[in-house]
Amino acid sequence: VQLQASGGGLVQPGGSLRLSCAVSGFSPERYATGWFRQAPGKEREWVGCINGGVPRTYYVDSVKGRFTISRDNAKSTVYLQMNSLKPEDTAVYYCAARNTAGCATHPGVYQSWGQGTLVTVSS
Repeated sequence: VQLQASGGGLVQPGGSLRLSCAVSGFSPERYATGWFRQAPGKEREWVGCINGGVPRTYYVDSVKGRFTISRDNAKSTVYLQMNSLKPEDTAVYYCAARNTAGCATHPGVYQSWGQGTLVTVSS
């Protein structure tokens, strides 16, 4: 199982970015895929998740209404669309997968992780 996150970069406050998580070795439509982030000096934080099967999504309160997780089964890719970005969204973003369909917020129950992509929100 491999996950490859990409799409990070520098963006001004109020801007948008779309992160991609390309997966191989498993079918993302069957298993939950989550997004986490870690800012300097802080613990890794759950951002949101899309579950396996019928694609329902869940988000941490701080990103609700601004971030959207989606999945393209044909491309085996999960996306994190980030709009109205704020400086406090600056972090390394990781995608991770579980070996079950249900979402979860604790990083310890995700079995596979991508390498992370840096998002910097600054003017």
